[in-house]
Amino acid sequence: MGDDLALLQERLQLSFAQPSLLERALTHRSFSADHNERLEFLGDSVLNLAVADLLYARLGTLAEGDLSRIRANLVKQDTLHQLALDLGLSGLLRLGDGEIRSGGQKRPSILADALEAVIGAVYLDAGYEKARQLVQHLFGKLEINPQMQASAKDPKTELQEWLQARKMQLPVYRVVGTLGQAHRQTFDVECEVLDLQLSERGIGNSRRAGEQAAAAAMLLNLAARKMPE
Repeated sequence: MGDDLALLQERLQLSFAQPSLLERALTHRSFSADHNERLEFLGDSVLNLAVADLLYARLGTLAEGDLSRIRANLVKQDTLHQLALDLGLSGLLRLGDGEIRSGGQKRPSILADALEAVIGAVYLDAGYEKARQLVQHLFGKLEINPQMQASAKDPKTELQEWLQARKMQLPVYRVVGTLGQAHRQTFDVECEVLDLQLSERGIGNSRRAGEQAAAAAMLLNLAARKMPE
């Protein structure tokens, strides 16, 4: 992958001191035990912080809830999938034979997760500032404006805003299990609201989808309990 990784680094506008990190970021669990899920976990947090930094600078007059909703629109799977395609990650993914046969190179969840893993790899290789610059480079191509706050809310955003409005801690998400073979895996995710001592579970074909399903289940639980507005 030497030449391909060199071209990707040109698109990312940086050079890795540890190219093995970038290679791991492009490795799906169906290909190797040395896969990208830990880098994805790290990159998800770095991405959210970097996008929050970007929005604070550009839209700093907006309320917290509006900023949170815009950030959710920017870091959702559809957006990350398109950015991953723009970078050419589809042709660089290392996938197992079964995942290749099932179209894994084009699967939005795999590409979105790979992009987060790349951001995590940059963070480990060169630190937060380089990762922030990469996120600003990638998201600088997108139109970001206050009207984005009117976009439809996904379950995670809706739950976050519900809790923030009541001065409660944000929910905690954790993967509690995985089911199926590597190329057709589903994720069992728990959503916990510590202030209310409530937890719900959700299943999805990616960690992200599992979190959304768990958040949706929590919203149903809260509605059934008729929690005060």
